[in-house]
Amino acid sequence: MKKADPRPDAATFEQALARLEEIVQKLEKGDLPLEDSLGLYEEGIRLSKYCHAKLEEAEGRIELLLKDSRGEVLVDASGKPKTEALTRAGEDDDVPF
Repeated sequence: MKKADPRPDAATFEQALARLEEIVQKLEKGDLPLEDSLGLYEEGIRLSKYCHAKLEEAEGRIELLLKDSRGEVLVDASGKPKTEALTRAGEDDDVPF
């Protein structure tokens, strides 16, 4: 039995999230046949896992950027990794993106 491809058809996180929102709206209406609802639910679960993995990946990349000179993740007073909002070009002259 062939295992389902875990990657959604959407090419980007934003496309996957938009499709997930579309699925949620359709399911919330409650007017679909059971088989259609199950198919959309399965697609939604795959998209949700994909989006979660992409967010985890982004968080890891941000943590790498926030490490101190010894390579240790900077943490706040409660011991959680420090995070900083990313700024867009022009918003902060010190950040070149």
